[in-house]
Amino acid sequence: MSATTSGAAVFATPAAELKPNGHRHQAEKRESCCYFQMPLHYPRYKKRDYETMPEWKLDCLLKEYGLPVVGDVNQKRDFAMGAFLWPSENK
Repeated sequence: MSATTSGAAVFATPAAELKPNGHRHQAEKRESCCYFQMPLHYPRYKKRDYETMPEWKLDCLLKEYGLPVVGDVNQKRDFAMGAFLWPSENK
């Protein structure tokens, strides 16, 4: 739909077509492989937590932040510590 006001085109979009953020795209499905939503909080684990964290928990953490989940458990630990710990905490 469009209307003209003082020579300028104004486009009206029915509210039913808009997502809560104002976009017209269809709602994404959570089952989709490409769905990502930034987590609300930064992880608060210490280095010793990452060193003892089971692989399944590392996988969940990395997936939650949209990071690659590849390699063996030690590579995942090193990657998580590099991504989430401040340099002073990663000594």
